Formats: sequence, structure tokens, C-alpha cells
Amino acid sequence: MKILRAAHLGMCFGVRDAIQFALDQSALEPITILGDLVHNDTVLEELRAGGVQFQRQVESVDTASVMISAHGTSQRTLQALHSRGLRVHEATCPLVHAAHGAVLRLVREGFHPVIIGKRDHVEVRGLTGDLAEFDVVLDESDVAALKQRPRFGIASQTTQPIDRVRHLVKLIAERFPRSQIRFVDTVCQPTKQRQSAAIEMAKLSDVVVVIGGAHSNNTHELVNTCARFCSRVHHVQTAADLRQEWFAEVRTVGMTAGTSTPDVVIDAVERWLRAFAADRESVTRSGCDKAIVTN
Repeated sequence: MKILRAAHLGMCFGVRDAIQFALDQSALEPITILGDLVHNDTVLEELRAGGVQFQRQVESVDTASVMISAHGTSQRTLQALHSRGLRVHEATCPLVHAAHGAVLRLVREGFHPVIIGKRDHVEVRGLTGDLAEFDVVLDESDVAALKQRPRFGIASQTTQPIDRVRHLVKLIAERFPRSQIRFVDTVCQPTKQRQSAAIEMAKLSDVVVVIGGAHSNNTHELVNTCARFCSRVHHVQTAADLRQEWFAEVRTVGMTAGTSTPDVVIDAVERWLRAFAADRESVTRSGCDKAIVTN
């Protein structure tokens, strides 16, 4: 059984830096992260073991220091934290910061903001939290529900597949031919790299394993992307979720992982697959040897 590892997979620099910052800071003082730092249970357990606390509401924070997650937040939330006298540490990914800046520039220049992404995702809430008026779209029905505006300024959640983003931008432009449309590509490079590498890997695979948190948006997007090119795709959080029956008589298995998946988890999945492949090959050889002896 051949095992293919996508050329780009796993943790991006923004997530890796945020995790390390949280661990370093918690060694110095008690600290609370507002929301989940990342959507990966393995990482969150490591942080809790290091003494990091998590709260979803500003008023629930009971440490002197608070940290903003890699997904970012609104200026409104930051002001609420500062007004309580808390020391605020930002671990927001620089590429999410860039998306915030792009949206605010569109608004300042008179464009009605449209965000392509999941309305209830923490990053999207951060992108829209300071806006008086906005729309969030994720599919064709959302585009159909948009009202006429003279100017649309479009940006996206950083972990959306770029193909979906371009498709929705095209639909908006077609629906409102008399409106001025300005699109700012805020999909981050790590997401684009992982999506592209996943496609190339999936095309060559009989089965694909996607590793990542159950609530990780970019992991779910990788699952959906791989499913377009491979009929058998399995989403696992750790090696413990793997099942031998998925790989019976399979010739090629592909692997990819979301941007919040630790290397140690990816490596454990690969070790499991290689051990399974070795065991299967051993059984096959043993059967061949017995057949030769019998003959």
C-alpha cells in the first residue's frame, strides 16, 4: 500500500505562533484565552494542561491577562476588555489582521461589505463586529437574498476555498451588473497551498484521510475538496479514529491535515498507516510462501 502525503498540510505559521505564545505567556502568569485559540481538541488539551483558561464571554474572564485567539476579534470586543482593566495579548494571525484592514478600507471607500464565509464562525464575527451594516454569503441562495447596492466590497474568511470565493464573486457581479464590484482576495496563502496540494494528492488516491479538529472549518473544507476527486474520504481527529476496513485492498492512501493539526498527530496517523501496510504485506507474502510450498 502506497502512502501519499500532501505537499502542504498541517499547522500554518499563524496557528503555530499563537500556540507557542499562549504556552510562553501562561508560564509567566495566569491567562485566559477568549474563545478557542484553535479548533483542535488535541491542542486545546495541551494548553489546558499548561494552565491556560478559556472563556467565551468578556465578563467571564477572571484573570488579569487575556489573549485573543488566532481567529481575531473586533475592536468593540478589544475595547470591552480594556475597559475592564485587563492586559490584552493578541495572537491574531497576521493574515487575519490583513483581512480586517481590507474590510475596513472597503467600508471607508463607500462599498457595502459582503463577507464570504460562515456567519457564525469566530473569524467572521470578528470581521463584522465593528460594521454597522454588512452581508455574509456562503452559497448561491445567500447571493440571491442580497439587496441591490450601488457598490459592493467583497472579502472573505481567510480559510474559504478560493474556487468557491471566486464563484460567488462572479455570481454577485452577474446578479448586479449595474453595481460597482470590488473584490479583495483575503484567502490566506496557507489555505490556498493546502487546498491545491489536497487536490493533487486526492487525484492519485483510492482513499484519502483528512486529519483535523471536528469543528475546524478549514479541515471540513479539505474534506469537501478531496471528496470532489476521491470517492472515499475519511475525516479523523487522531490515529485512534482510523479503521482497518477503510484500507482493505487499497493500493494508494492520501493524507492531508488542517491548519490547526499538530505535527505529532499527523505523524501518528502516518505511523498507523505504514504499520497497517507492513502488516498487510507480511500477510500477503506469508500466503504466497505457503502456496509455493504446497505446490
